[in-house]
Amino acid sequence: MTRSIADEMRDRLAVLDPSRLEVIDESEQHRGHAGWREGGQTHFRIRMASPRLAGMTRVAQHRLVHHSLGDIVPRIHALALELSAE
Repeated sequence: MTRSIADEMRDRLAVLDPSRLEVIDESEQHRGHAGWREGGQTHFRIRMASPRLAGMTRVAQHRLVHHSLGDIVPRIHALALELSAE
């Protein structure tokens, strides 16, 4: 069985030692919109708290998450990030 993109995201974000991590597949909410594919796994929301984000600008936090996700980012259509250092 193929692993879900959400599972891959959780694994890769573990390197940031999150105290809270939610990876939510919101693809079904975008059915019929640009980038949507049958089977989902196209639109995601990540809610994460990690002390590793402390002192970073919002742009730097987003860059760190995108870097940690690596080649996953080009495989999806949309990614919403809700990040904090708490």
